[in-house]
Amino acid sequence: MNRLLLPTSLLLTLLACTPRPAPEPEQAPAPEIKQDEAAPSAADVQVHPNNEAFFGNFHVHTSWSFDAYTNGSVTTPDDAFRWAKGEAIRASADGGELKVETPLDWYVVSDHAEYLGVFKQMEDPDSPFSKLAIAQRITSDDDTVAFAAFSEVLDKMNENEAIPELVDPALSTTIWKDVVRIAEEHNQPGRFTAFPGFEWTSAPGERNLHRVVIFKDQTGVPDLPFSSFDSNKPEELWRWMDATRQGGASLLAVAHNGNASEGLMFPVDKSFGGSSLDAAYADARTRNEPVYEVTQIKGTSETHPTLSPNDEFANFELWQYTLSANANPSTVEKGGYAREALIRGLALDAAGQGNPFKFGLIGDSDTHNSASTPEEDNYTGKFAIEWSPEVRKQTEEDLPPKNALQMKRFSSGGLAGVWARSNTRDALFESIQRKETFATTGPRIKVRTFAGWDFDAQTMSGDGWIETAYAGGVPMGGDLSSAPEGKSPTLLIMAMAEPGGAHLDRIQVIKGWVQDGKPMEQIHDVALSGDRTVAEDGSVPPVGNTVDVANASYTNDIGAPQLSAVWTDPDFDASQHALYYVRVLQIPTPRWSTYDAKRLGDAPSDEVPTSIQERAWTSPIWYTP
Repeated sequence: MNRLLLPTSLLLTLLACTPRPAPEPEQAPAPEIKQDEAAPSAADVQVHPNNEAFFGNFHVHTSWSFDAYTNGSVTTPDDAFRWAKGEAIRASADGGELKVETPLDWYVVSDHAEYLGVFKQMEDPDSPFSKLAIAQRITSDDDTVAFAAFSEVLDKMNENEAIPELVDPALSTTIWKDVVRIAEEHNQPGRFTAFPGFEWTSAPGERNLHRVVIFKDQTGVPDLPFSSFDSNKPEELWRWMDATRQGGASLLAVAHNGNASEGLMFPVDKSFGGSSLDAAYADARTRNEPVYEVTQIKGTSETHPTLSPNDEFANFELWQYTLSANANPSTVEKGGYAREALIRGLALDAAGQGNPFKFGLIGDSDTHNSASTPEEDNYTGKFAIEWSPEVRKQTEEDLPPKNALQMKRFSSGGLAGVWARSNTRDALFESIQRKETFATTGPRIKVRTFAGWDFDAQTMSGDGWIETAYAGGVPMGGDLSSAPEGKSPTLLIMAMAEPGGAHLDRIQVIKGWVQDGKPMEQIHDVALSGDRTVAEDGSVPPVGNTVDVANASYTNDIGAPQLSAVWTDPDFDASQHALYYVRVLQIPTPRWSTYDAKRLGDAPSDEVPTSIQERAWTSPIWYTP
């Protein structure tokens, strides 16, 4: 069987010009899922009284997603969990392998709810889906026939119209139950956590409103996930989630990278669903969406130079496209980036409308090949058609220039860090709900932040400072209120580089507040590596750059393995709504495209940076008068 391949999700016009893989070999039966050992008892689960950082991903696709399948993915949800645990899995029908250098602690397989598993099932002669007339066309070896079939399906999907025989509840229920079952079988309390989930794929006008929905466990999981065919309005998704909770389930949603939403992700006036930005909208959104995906393969959406002109680090891994087939640029920044939304949420709250944008931060992937690729020197792309440097080069050469550039501008996958008492579903889920989370662009940087009214320069000097911080303040994701007279909030911050990874450049506190009804922001450099200091004008000398581009290498001769700070807001006004979040910058290291150039013996592309400063962000801490 042959498959047409698309370089990005929902690409239609490239179907005819994208290379087709060699015929896929006959598939052996899926292996039985095996546990390393019997699941440990509760007594065997290590508990961390002061919480530990656990890294994972929410946003992961396999061949059970229609767009991953059409781009040559051969992996399954079972493969995805095995990859996260450190096993090697098959990269494509032509061979190769995907393997993470450092296994993850937890993982969610979140294939698209729309046509979940259907295209993959068409390969199986025992599946009812393989008997459909359209299946014979989709799996045809005749390019023209297959092209027409895929176009028919995807054209209707772009119009938010389902093909009835492909959404037969009787057949789709079985596939969804398999998704939940596979997560259950891979879950190993204390060693590896697997959550069941799916992606709700609303994209009105090719603008990204996608959400990943995860369940804590299989309790109360409905017979079918909620798809954009049910509704493409976020408010309807939230109503479904509320109703599902009434059935006994514990679930939450993660909004995707808003940089591809043309301002719809964080609406400025009315929402796409028609809601006013009032207290009811704020309550529904924050109840269902505690965290936001600030970085992933499709770039970083913390902020943008036009929104934060005084931020020298705002121009980082920007992927400025909609979800169109033609690599159309995104032209609207406001409403698509986290910082602007977080601060505007303060202004809405101050005006008595509630705060719909009170979310924590996580990093994520959006891989469509099971492997989340957080490691810059082990980048395996978004799709099966770009899993290795050699395959990426060939694919880029076969694409129109603007689509090849779009692919070059993909980032490596990010990671979500969760501070939790144990690596278990209950502990991780509760920490995500309370937003004690942080995002990284891939490195396992650990960062902690607390805020309180009575901390001082000595608070972090003893071994028990974390207990003191929890007892006397709030962690990231928390709230401060009722400022004692004459007091200003003090932040305790600790950042540690990834073991064996790049050193850290600096710690910054980003403050947002509302002054005379207007959103404001300011960046404070609060800890610097080396002997650098902040000048009177607020500038800081660069940390330097040890990257050897020709050899795709760097050294840790600069930076520091650990940085910390005790910082008190010098401009605090107890009458103003405010928030604080922390950004940690690494020293420069080679970008994945630089590693590619080295391995291929090519000159690095001048269309993307040769080195980048990877980073981490904490969830904010909010102050309400």
